[in-house]
Amino acid sequence: MTSTHGSARFHMMTALFLAVAMAVVVGTALGFEHIGGFIPCKLCLEERIPYYTGVPVALLAAIAAGMKMPAWIARLLLAVVGLLMTVGLVMAVYHSGVEWHWWAGPADCSTSATSGLASNAGDLLGALDSVTPPACDQAAGRFLGLSFAGWNVISSLILAAVAYRAALRKA
Repeated sequence: MTSTHGSARFHMMTALFLAVAMAVVVGTALGFEHIGGFIPCKLCLEERIPYYTGVPVALLAAIAAGMKMPAWIARLLLAVVGLLMTVGLVMAVYHSGVEWHWWAGPADCSTSATSGLASNAGDLLGALDSVTPPACDQAAGRFLGLSFAGWNVISSLILAAVAYRAALRKA
């Protein structure tokens, strides 16, 4: 196998890893929401956008590398994933700071999510009146000392580093 083929394989495997890892992170958040009943705040929902965008971009990078397109295509797409995860990192740091009361959050921080509100449509309107959406400055829970936003800081940082490393790797 030549170095070009080895580089294509590296980029493809890294892109697939990133796609799966990002899907797992956002899937975990969705699981906590829909199965665990944790209602996300506005910032929580916004922090998912880089993941929703990053998964298909990483898959495109994997396809480009797998089809042995010019290496710059996969590398560019991996750089985009890195940028998306950097945006996610900044968003998560901001949200974590809001939760720790280091700075103020947005004035309109509430959610329109209806997770766990009602089991049938007939109860939905009544449930809407009884459920108060979480404020962005109140962590839904802390695990090993970190909130969901705090764990997102770590996840985004690692995924951005992996994506940038792959984007900068040449044949």
